[in-house]
Amino acid sequence: DDRSPLDTDPRITLSIGTKQAGRDAGLFELTRGLAFDHHRGLLFVSDTYNGRVQVLCSDDGSFVSEYSAHPYGIVLDFKHNRVLVANPDHRCVAVHSLQDYSLIEHIARQCYDLGYSGPALELDRPKGLAIDRRRGRLIVAERLQLHVLSLKDYSSLFVIGSYGGGPGAFSNPTAVALDHDRDRIIVADRDNNRVQVLSAVDGSFLFEFGSYGPEPGDFRHPESMCIDNQGRIIVVDTSNHRLQAFTPEGHHISSFECGSSVNDTPRGIAFDEHRGLIAFSAGNRVHVIGANQWLADTFTWRPDRHRYAPSWTKQAIEVILMVRSVARESVISIIPNELLFLIFTELAASPHFAQFNKKITSKTAALLLVVVVVVVVVQAKAQVPYHVSPQNTHSHSLPPSDYLTIHLTYTRSTQQQTKYWNNRSRLLRY
Repeated sequence: DDRSPLDTDPRITLSIGTKQAGRDAGLFELTRGLAFDHHRGLLFVSDTYNGRVQVLCSDDGSFVSEYSAHPYGIVLDFKHNRVLVANPDHRCVAVHSLQDYSLIEHIARQCYDLGYSGPALELDRPKGLAIDRRRGRLIVAERLQLHVLSLKDYSSLFVIGSYGGGPGAFSNPTAVALDHDRDRIIVADRDNNRVQVLSAVDGSFLFEFGSYGPEPGDFRHPESMCIDNQGRIIVVDTSNHRLQAFTPEGHHISSFECGSSVNDTPRGIAFDEHRGLIAFSAGNRVHVIGANQWLADTFTWRPDRHRYAPSWTKQAIEVILMVRSVARESVISIIPNELLFLIFTELAASPHFAQFNKKITSKTAALLLVVVVVVVVVQAKAQVPYHVSPQNTHSHSLPPSDYLTIHLTYTRSTQQQTKYWNNRSRLLRY
């Protein structure tokens, strides 16, 4: 039986790829680094042995694009509209356009075997990448140290650490992340089986946690990590076949077991700060843990996050807007868009719905939820009859909305259609 616990874990809302290696679009051969483009709803995947980076839709995993690379770690530089990919085999970092993925340049004195010269800089098998947005820096995890570069021209600023096992020394650091809220650099010190926390100002050592072993809080080759919206440090504990979550101070919170087979060995991880998703690579696949499914509060709802809702949620809201536009004096007419998104977000966060949603299509889920909401609203109206006129709309303790003008008196179809499309255009502004 080659079934994996990852195939049946209800906390995983999306799995991309197959257990067997493949070269077609959406298939992989050894996945490693990951990065979310939360602005466009995309997921970048290092398809290592296929020599490419694949770009997928983070909602459903559908293929969007690909480009040639020799990838390991990936980081997105939104300010300069670029994708940076670590290439340890050729000892450089490739810089691509975030728009069309065309190659811009290589960061290295000489990219071995590629024939491209870059800035006057030597890198020793770079694997991990992170961006310090506050200071405009790129942090590169090399074989025995960290190299801090300027994001403006990729010139060298300073080096952190050297080979060793003491504080601030490294042995094959494979990943690096920035905790911007606490102004810290987090390093996966792989062969020392620990995580080190450094000052983002000058790279000075702050503290470390972890040691070799199988117990909670121990590591066997931590290869990657990310920081979630609560400052928790989520570490890929590769040879223990699990993910581990820690407080910002390094105290163990929880473990996510991935299974014991080679196809279940986790290597890369990324966090979508706007949708609360945790993606991790394992074998030839990528798995996505839904918002709030493993760790609490990876997603907290706010009106400004409507635009980051899953596609099925947006479809459901659009259907309700249409229903609302033709319902005469209905309770559903006074539900603002913000509340609709909140309802569907809370439903999606339920572990029971997450398991159910894996078995049905997004359109079916949207339709079922619309039916549920409509039934509830009709039932509520039957039990609590009332009438609201346009003149006293704001007397029902509903906050005024910039996104929805509430009309409870409808005329003929022309005005109803106009209201529907006005609502729809306001929705799309999210």
